[in-house]
Amino acid sequence: MQSHHEEDGSSSRTHSPFKEQSLLTNLQSCSKTLLSHLSNTRHSLNRVFESLNNRHNTPPRLTQTRLVRRSNSPTQMLSSVTQLMVGNSSPMSLSLSLIQSTQLNWTDSKAENTEITRGMNSPLLCCASLSLTRPNESVEVKDITQQQKGHSVSRNAEERVLISEVLVRTKDGEELERKDLEMEALAALKACRANSALTIREVQEDVHRIIESGYFCSCTPVAVDTRDGIRLMFQVEPNQEFRGLVCENANVLPSNFIQEAFGNGFGKMINIKRLEEAITSINGWYMERGLFGIVSDIDTLSGGVVRLQVAEAEVNNISIRFLDRKTGEPTKGKTSPETILRQLTTKKGQVYSMLQGKRDVDTVLAMGIMEDVSIIPQPAGDSGKVDLIMNCVERPSGGFSAGGGISSGITSGPLSGLIGSFAYSHRNLFGRNQKLNVSLERGQIDSIFRINYTDPWIEGDDKRTSRSIMVQNSRTPGNLVHGNQPDNSNLTIGRVTAGIEYSRPFRPKWSGTAGLVFQHAGARDEQGNPIIKDFFSSPLTASGKTHDDTLLAKVESIYTGSGDRGSTMFAFNMEQGLPVLPEWLCFNRVTGRARKGIHIGPARFLFSLSGGHVVGNFSPHEAFVIGGTNSVRGYEEGAVGSGRSYVVGSGEMSFPVRGPVEGVIFTDYGTDLASGNTVPGDPAGARLKPGSGYGYGLGVRVDSPLGPLRLEYAFNDQQTGRFHFGVGLRN
Repeated sequence: MQSHHEEDGSSSRTHSPFKEQSLLTNLQSCSKTLLSHLSNTRHSLNRVFESLNNRHNTPPRLTQTRLVRRSNSPTQMLSSVTQLMVGNSSPMSLSLSLIQSTQLNWTDSKAENTEITRGMNSPLLCCASLSLTRPNESVEVKDITQQQKGHSVSRNAEERVLISEVLVRTKDGEELERKDLEMEALAALKACRANSALTIREVQEDVHRIIESGYFCSCTPVAVDTRDGIRLMFQVEPNQEFRGLVCENANVLPSNFIQEAFGNGFGKMINIKRLEEAITSINGWYMERGLFGIVSDIDTLSGGVVRLQVAEAEVNNISIRFLDRKTGEPTKGKTSPETILRQLTTKKGQVYSMLQGKRDVDTVLAMGIMEDVSIIPQPAGDSGKVDLIMNCVERPSGGFSAGGGISSGITSGPLSGLIGSFAYSHRNLFGRNQKLNVSLERGQIDSIFRINYTDPWIEGDDKRTSRSIMVQNSRTPGNLVHGNQPDNSNLTIGRVTAGIEYSRPFRPKWSGTAGLVFQHAGARDEQGNPIIKDFFSSPLTASGKTHDDTLLAKVESIYTGSGDRGSTMFAFNMEQGLPVLPEWLCFNRVTGRARKGIHIGPARFLFSLSGGHVVGNFSPHEAFVIGGTNSVRGYEEGAVGSGRSYVVGSGEMSFPVRGPVEGVIFTDYGTDLASGNTVPGDPAGARLKPGSGYGYGLGVRVDSPLGPLRLEYAFNDQQTGRFHFGVGLRN
């Protein structure tokens, strides 16, 4: 290609017509071609710099590593974080890019330093300068002809140059103090080897590889023409040692998590790859919790201190928008917006969480007045916060309904237990989610008329306290305690009840209820006449009159677990009769029940236990009844016994059969703890009830909108079989 003759400090050059320029001039021309290829990327990244608070004024040669977001627009950030939450984008690629600043420096020349901006996959902003140097020679960049910028330069860009030696040195040309870093840099090289022919593009690619090794913040390849050939030196600047960490704007990110993410790097040289792993871990923490947060910027300051900046999108405002059920267009709603907003756990000033938002949607749907609910986050201007719009489609607020069922208290035959029902309900009184229900249930023997008003959340209360007011007039069969009369006559228990109850959650999964209930109750025969004794001359009231009056103060506490059918449940109830007037009954009744489910493979085991005890003077028809569909299966309702105390235990195993159908094997046991004779008149003893018994059997269950439909067949300890049909779970 070229021959050089040096005599007394002078030199001469011979060349062909097509190779007028020196080797290094050709390399410089090829570098200009590389600039042309990367110009589009440079323009796009310059727009990013303009959006980052005048960061485009950053000097060409950087001495720090810096993570840069592609845009600080709240709209773009919200879109990026949303994609991150739903898994449509990797944690790093949506916000970070590698910026490399490349210079072409010509020794003893007037060539301009040219900055090249190139986007890479790594999230770190680094500096990589490319200097091609030849002693005693200068080249004027402006003298390059248009022909060289065309096909000639393109051809020279791929021209290979023989490299005799490849070295890694400091930016001052000295040997690196740490040989392990020198080996890391040499190991990163792919094309650049001693005695190899290289192109400028291959050299630039190896510069990128050295930077991507993670140990260096800058790399300058310097080609020097020596007597032994061209020596290629990569002048590198190692990163600083990690001496400290400053995290800004991380309001919800735990400090101990940040320490764990960066803890292994303290006292060691900062490594870009380890920083990437730490950033990915932090972004993953936000993503797992559905939080709108992401690492937006990272700097390496003097002294080895890393500054981490986190962007967390706080809730600026929450608004309610009602949509028409048919058209989907905005409309005026019947529900007060404050009634919906008070249900939300998401509040202004909090970092928005998609998981918390989903729970809020479920809570609003559970109110029973909405057909569809969704939350749409939108950027709140340029504040970096989000505005939440909750779209609500309201259900019809009221209407009439009719239905039917079977009363479990009827033992004389299935047709006698059939009942019909008619009801009017309004689920959103005054637009405040208050409920009004008026219902009538009527059968051949029993009937219930009930008016119930419920305010699920009393206005002005911050504990989510609800209030329920109830008035009821009922007539139910008395056969559970006083059945099986020899003359086949039936008696009914009439009750007029009115009460008020307050309920509220007081711990997660725990709720409590307290209230006052007044009851006026007495027995009647088949003609509706009041009676005070049954066929066996057992009293039907505690006071000896045709009716008993009771004012009950009640408290109840319930633990619901997950709420699933097989989840753990515990309930405790206590009622105290208050003798406000001398003739009013005074007694104390305590009941409890518990349930525990266990899954073993496809099978589910469910164990339940219930019990209770009464102290004081109480009506005989209020005794605990044992036996029946929800007690000891295999017996009729109340056939095991009725007592002042009781315990009933049950165990069952269910297994899937097909679709919503499952099979079940069960066993039950119940006892009155020998308390039957302590009930006034001993109605169980007069009817020769055993006081204890067990049953076992099998059945099928089908899931339905009404709950599980249960069809079971059981044998009792007298080897008598009986079918049982029920709707819903056992009590």
